[in-house]
Amino acid sequence: MKNILSLLSVTFVLIGLTFSNFAHADKYAKTVEDFRKAPEVQNFFQNAYGYAIYPTVGKGGIGIGAAYGAGRVYKGGIHTGDSTLSQLSIGFQLGGQAYSEIIFFKNKAAYDDFTSGTFEFSAQASAVAITVGANAQVGSTGNSAAAGNAGNRTAAKANYMNGMAIFTAAKGGLMYEAAIAGQAFSFDAK
Repeated sequence: MKNILSLLSVTFVLIGLTFSNFAHADKYAKTVEDFRKAPEVQNFFQNAYGYAIYPTVGKGGIGIGAAYGAGRVYKGGIHTGDSTLSQLSIGFQLGGQAYSEIIFFKNKAAYDDFTSGTFEFSAQASAVAITVGANAQVGSTGNSAAAGNAGNRTAAKANYMNGMAIFTAAKGGLMYEAAIAGQAFSFDAK
């Protein structure tokens, strides 16, 4: 019972952090601007068919974890709809964190797949964690799309997998995990 109460407390705090960002009308533009500062994503911005951006994803857990974030989807720089990101994970995990996430779509097929209504990443999907800013660094986050510690710049190269490339940027918090996790997305056309 104590674990469930702790999990609920962490989850509500992180959801509160997520919703507090709604007060900033330009949060999407600011997050895109922050990601553009990282050299690792500049080529993706130039060549991608479109992208989905999630300014703040709140994640927390004690044994069982959850994450949530609200985002927008763009095609050719035009806002085409809204999206939500949700995640449920089971395994060793403790703590909470907030991060931003961007998903690039290589082509129309990948964009159409993501915007089909409900989309979920397969188990082999992975993200590249970056630190946005002038001296950005890269590190691989493994099999989940959670934010991780930045590592050596040469440690990971981002590539499209099934037409999508995923990047995360940690905003704050601390989380230890060795969990099986999968992100699911909804899409509502504008």
